Amino acid sequence: MCQFIETICYENGNFQRLELHNQRCNRTRSHFFGILPEIQLELHLSVPAHLRGETLKCTVTYGVDIVKIDYVLYEIRQIRSLRMIVDNSINYEFKYADRSKLAQLYKKRGYYDDILIVKNGLITDISYANTIYLYNNIWYSPENPLLMGTRLQGYLKEGRITPAPLRPKDLCAFSEVRIVNAMISIENSPVIPIRKISFQFRMLHN
Repeated sequence: MCQFIETICYENGNFQRLELHNQRCNRTRSHFFGILPEIQLELHLSVPAHLRGETLKCTVTYGVDIVKIDYVLYEIRQIRSLRMIVDNSINYEFKYADRSKLAQLYKKRGYYDDILIVKNGLITDISYANTIYLYNNIWYSPENPLLMGTRLQGYLKEGRITPAPLRPKDLCAFSEVRIVNAMISIENSPVIPIRKISFQFRMLHN
């Protein structure tokens, strides 16, 4: 049976964007397992007392029901360079617990810190986060990310980010790249200069 995960940020004593995590979790369960009673994640979350003053990455593994919940301290990994990888067959529309395909792509990064995945000619995500691009003080995101993250979804609803079809040739117009996911905001994201992106594609033959 397929298993999936929700990665939830716990900071300042609260779990962040629970409504969006609940929506994605229950949409996934409905898609794969049929109509089920909805899970309310907040009823299952309880941070160990000695960790309540920390910033935590909470990982909920689930299928029909919740399988396990893990809490770990979180520090942002510094990403300063990206290597473009072309893979037209990758599918990560749902947040699968099995990340073996992404792990295989990540191994192709060479001397770069992470990969920037190109699918069907369009820029998508790095191996673990959505990407956003700055032009004239406006943030843009790929309109078809591999996975719509909850933080990106929130930013789009707030109008802080504009979706657009972004091709590799378009990136030269932007001044910088940042990454966002459940644990990383625009403000605390590493800044990746455009010149630190490899435009020499690594083509994968599937």
